[in-house]
Amino acid sequence: MELGVYIKALVALVFVVGLIGLVSYILRRFVVDKEFIKLASKDKRLSIIEMKPLDAKRRLVIVKKDNKEHLLLIGGGNDVVVESSDAGGAV
Repeated sequence: MELGVYIKALVALVFVVGLIGLVSYILRRFVVDKEFIKLASKDKRLSIIEMKPLDAKRRLVIVKKDNKEHLLLIGGGNDVVVESSDAGGAV
């Protein structure tokens, strides 16, 4: 076989792997976060109010339990409660 056939096959492989990576990035960045926000429900005692990614591993999450809201820093090895407050009041 000629060298051109191998080059075309390699370019096609790189293109397909790149498309898979792009779709994976888009799904993680834009779809997955919105699915977690949809979990918040007014009928439940525990809900996720908002989620904000900080970097590849860590996220800030506002969780509501009964009448209290908690700001959590999750991921990166340690999960930390940053702040707790009443749902309608100040800290």
